[in-house]
Amino acid sequence: MAIETAALNPIEAFAIVGIAGVGAQWLAWRFRMPAIVLMLAVGLILGPVTGIFLPERDIGALVQPMISLAVAVILFEGGLTLNLRQLADARLAVRRLVYVGAPVGWLLSALVLNLVAGLGWQASIVFGGIMIVTGPTVIAPLLRQARLRARPAQALQWEAIVNDAIGALAAVFALLVVLTRQQELGEAQALWQLLRGIGFAMLLGVGMGFGVVRAFRRNLVPEYMKVPVLFVTVIVVFAGADLVLHESGLLAVTVMGLVIANADLPSYAEIYRFKESATILLVSGVFILLAAGIKFQALAMLDWRAAVFVLAVILVVRPLTVMISLIGTDLPWREKLLIALTGPRGVVLVAVSGIFGERLVAEGIPDGAMLTPLAFVLVVATVVLHGFTLAPLARALGLTSGDKPGLIIVGGSVFTTELAQALEKADVNVLITDPNRGHLLSARRAGLPYFYGDILSEAAENSVEFIAYNAILVASDNDAYNTLVATDLAPELGRDSIWQLARHKEDLPRHALPSQLGGRTVNGNRTLDQYLDLMERGWVFRTTRLTEEYTLEKWRAARPEVIPMATIDRGRLQFVGDPARIEGRPDTRIISLIPPETLEKIRLENEAAHLARAEARATRRGEGAGIGDPPAPAGAAG
Repeated sequence: MAIETAALNPIEAFAIVGIAGVGAQWLAWRFRMPAIVLMLAVGLILGPVTGIFLPERDIGALVQPMISLAVAVILFEGGLTLNLRQLADARLAVRRLVYVGAPVGWLLSALVLNLVAGLGWQASIVFGGIMIVTGPTVIAPLLRQARLRARPAQALQWEAIVNDAIGALAAVFALLVVLTRQQELGEAQALWQLLRGIGFAMLLGVGMGFGVVRAFRRNLVPEYMKVPVLFVTVIVVFAGADLVLHESGLLAVTVMGLVIANADLPSYAEIYRFKESATILLVSGVFILLAAGIKFQALAMLDWRAAVFVLAVILVVRPLTVMISLIGTDLPWREKLLIALTGPRGVVLVAVSGIFGERLVAEGIPDGAMLTPLAFVLVVATVVLHGFTLAPLARALGLTSGDKPGLIIVGGSVFTTELAQALEKADVNVLITDPNRGHLLSARRAGLPYFYGDILSEAAENSVEFIAYNAILVASDNDAYNTLVATDLAPELGRDSIWQLARHKEDLPRHALPSQLGGRTVNGNRTLDQYLDLMERGWVFRTTRLTEEYTLEKWRAARPEVIPMATIDRGRLQFVGDPARIEGRPDTRIISLIPPETLEKIRLENEAAHLARAEARATRRGEGAGIGDPPAPAGAAG
């Protein structure tokens, strides 16, 4: 039972929702935890546990419209991710998981909900449709943490992205069927109302989608207004479709997103990034609202059936769905097993089930009240389970890329080749890419992994195991291309993982770029040409391992003239931005550029140390033989 506290005014309530949602997302990123579990915990603490924030009390009638609009934007985002050309080019396994896996998963989920969880058929077919989704925002961090090989990782990620939209569409269709039948109309009238509502929603979504595309292509909307216009259009489409058939607005906005995603808009990247930011905010808010609004009475409705239901979904529905879908594909059994045992659910499941459950209850279907508690239980169970078991399972099946740090170097040259060789010796997975085959000649001669092509191309998406690399260094001879690559990949990998060599004339005001463009600069303001000049003068890469005795301070004192480039500490590769701020502890490895005179000095020091050790061994042998003893036979010291 919640503790009684004073009611909040709407402004205070909105502030708490924002702080709680975004704060939980940040904590999840900071401590590498599933954000959805933290948001659930925070929402439960604020709501039913402490009573600090109760949506019905503090926001009242605005709760349901806010959740509905947020879910509409979330589903529009799902449509924006569904590029049909990419799906057509996807491997057979991915297409099977979509075309076969979605309907099979829907059917099996509905059966388990009805036979195991005890829900009626109306609630079962609606919730079964939502259960198709596997949560792209959840699966991506898990895959990166587990460092899976490319093929199973791409299959899981593509399935999550595509089925996110398909599951929502399936649930919307099912809900519309149930709501139409609940109105106790004649068969013909019910069918007409359903077809009319679905047809109008799809026509509205397609029409407005093409309208947006046409307006954007003809420059009828200025660049700075494209995102606001798109946002308002989503709300208008959602509201307009709902006027004809309630909840059909969700279908309309999903279809509109699909149309825009497949139109090759030049502004699509900016739209997509804004959409990602808006979705994070909305998902956070919806999750806090739903979790804080849960009542202990609803949680008390969960009994042993809920536990059996979760086990059935994880151990029966998911494996059976995947195995049926992948019959006849060329995937090895290990990869099929890994995919079959990996199916974390995400925020879309909870958000959509929350609003659909309320709608079913309002229409006189009491089982709708079970959708939100069951969704929470399933999400938490799958996220926690797969969060702890995916990496060990992948290692046991031999499907990981290893625990080594990984680096993609964009730009082939003598400098990047020798840097890659030094990093490989320090146990780093390195890949050199360049759209110019001639620039890759030195990398090919050195036997280094390389990709010939543009790192931003679709071919790279299909050929490069991005998930095996956690950092990128852009170091081509084209400053504009370097900035483009760093800027484009920063939102996906994080700007702290994107490094770039200094640009020519970067220190001049007329050539300076805004801080949000490009990556982090490596060690001062040296350009590629300056590094190549050093290489021509005999500078070489060397790796130094710090110890308890040979500390960072001693290394700095002994090698003041070297250029530190990167450090490897506890399996994490980090390039040096400011040499004065290097952190070194025992076992930290420092990759640095060393001038030829220092290299000669190191060689002489090593020779002197070798001679000193040899003399010390000879002295110990002489003392061990004793005075008057015969000399040791030749070669005995070895």
